[in-house]
Formats: sequence, C-alpha cells, structure tokens
Amino acid sequence: MSVRVQHHDTSKTKSFTSLHLSSVKLQPQSQCPRTLHLQTRKAKHLMGVSNKITSVVNFIALLASIPIIGAGVWLASKTDNECIHSFRWHVLILGLLVLLVSLAGFVGAYWNKQGLLAFYLCCMAILIGLLLFLLVFAFIVTRPDGSYHVPGRGYKESMLDGFSPWLRNHVTSSESWNKIRTCLAESDVCIKLTQDFITADQFFSSTISPLQSGCCKPPSGCGYNYVNPILWISPVNVNPMADPDCYLWSNDQKQLCYNCNACRGGLLRNLRKEWRKANIILIVAVMILIWVYLIACSALRNAQTQDLLNRYKRGWV
Repeated sequence: MSVRVQHHDTSKTKSFTSLHLSSVKLQPQSQCPRTLHLQTRKAKHLMGVSNKITSVVNFIALLASIPIIGAGVWLASKTDNECIHSFRWHVLILGLLVLLVSLAGFVGAYWNKQGLLAFYLCCMAILIGLLLFLLVFAFIVTRPDGSYHVPGRGYKESMLDGFSPWLRNHVTSSESWNKIRTCLAESDVCIKLTQDFITADQFFSSTISPLQSGCCKPPSGCGYNYVNPILWISPVNVNPMADPDCYLWSNDQKQLCYNCNACRGGLLRNLRKEWRKANIILIVAVMILIWVYLIACSALRNAQTQDLLNRYKRGWV
C-alpha cells in the first residue's frame, strides 16, 4: 500500500515538472515578436544616425573641394601656366573629381544607397592619396630657390642652376622651351611694364614678377642703360666674362630676353612662387578631407557592426 502511494506521488511530480517546463518554453515565444521589433527599431535608428553623420561629413567634403577648384582655376589663369600646359589642369581636375565623389557620397548617405557609399569610400581614398602625392612632389621640386638680390633694385633676379633638376629638365629643356618662348612672346607680360613704369627710378625700385625680371629686361650685370622697361641701350664695351645672356638681349619685342637663361630661371621662380601659395590651400583642404573621411568610415563601420550584432541576436532568439 505504501508503494502505490509513493508511485502516485512520483507521477504527479513528473506531470507537474512537465507542465512547468512547457510553460517555461512557451514564455519566450510570447516575448519574441516584441524583442525583435525593438531590436529592429534600434538597428534602423542607428543606421539612420550613421547616414545623417555621413551626409553631413560628405557635405563638408563637398565644400572642401571648392578651394581646391579655386586654386586650380587660379593656377591655370596665370601667364606662365598658360604656356606650360603640362602643369595647368592637374589641380583643377582633382578638385572637380573631389566635388563629384563627395556629391555621390552625400546622395548615397542621404538616400541610404550602399553602392554609392562604397564607391565614395573607395574613390575618396584614391583622391586623397593623389592629393598627398601632389603636395609632397610639389614641395620637393619647388624647394630649391635660384633667386638672388641685386644691389639697388627692388626686384630679384634668378639663376637657372639654382632650381631643381626636375623642373629644369621638364620645363626649360630645348624641346619644351621653343613652345613656351613663343607663347610668352605673344602674351602681354612685358608690354604691361611700359604702362606701369616711366622713369628708371620707378622701375628699379619696383617689385616686378620673377617672369618679368628674367624675360623683359637684360640682366643687371650686363650694364645696359634704361630707356623704358623693354628698351635698353647696349654699353659700348661688354665684359667678355659677363653673363652669356648679355649677348642674347634684343630690343625686338618678339625677342627681348626670351632666349636667355635668366628668362628660364624667372619662369621657374614664378612657378615656384605660385605653387607655394597654392600648396597652403591644398594642405588645409586635404586635412579637412582626411578628417571627414575618417569620420565617415567610423560612422559607417559602427552602424554595420551594430546591424550585424542585431542580426546575430535575432538568429539565436
């Protein structure tokens, strides 16, 4: 009799345990839809915040392309760059590409187009690399300065050998110089001097451009006498040991000193001066682009990580 009662109690215990386990198993199923909904809303919210951040930083990158384009237009409009076509459009083209890529990134972030965002991240990394290469390269080739002071003059003159070998080989070589010389002769770079200066004192105390100093007058050491900025009287006796450019000067407005090494040096110094100014703008713009790019990468990575986490959790609920 006692055995039966014990068996009866065991069955009751088993049935109670099974009912309790079944109720425990059913409980998460009633909470799953709500949990999934909350996690989905959280993931969408994080992705939305990430897209807003990426849109803002891409808009800043779009604005940063404007000074790059401006520097490119400024360089391309200069007389020396008009005659040197190989240096004219590089900065302007890079600025326009940064503008287009930033616009693509802004559109992709604002309308949540993952393909455009991936295109933006890839292309912007390449453009930043090209801009950094251009900055370092320009700094290296424009570092040597072949200018020197002339006593009693407000301007400097230039010595061709004082500039970097790369610039001398690619800009002032005989093949390139023939086209550059013709372009300079057809410009008004020297004619402007006759409109700005009348007396010798005015001219000697002025700060004319390196290009005008080298191409529009004979070297000061030759001893030519001033008539006007592009007309000089040759001395009676020229020192045989003087600068070879002294024999190349001509009062012909199509010749002047365009064949002189002083003109080549003046052109290189003009390029150096302009690129040094443009580099300041480019450095600021590149720093902004790098900062924007890092923020965009961080925001996008955090959003994707959170989205993967939420998907992982939903798969194990």
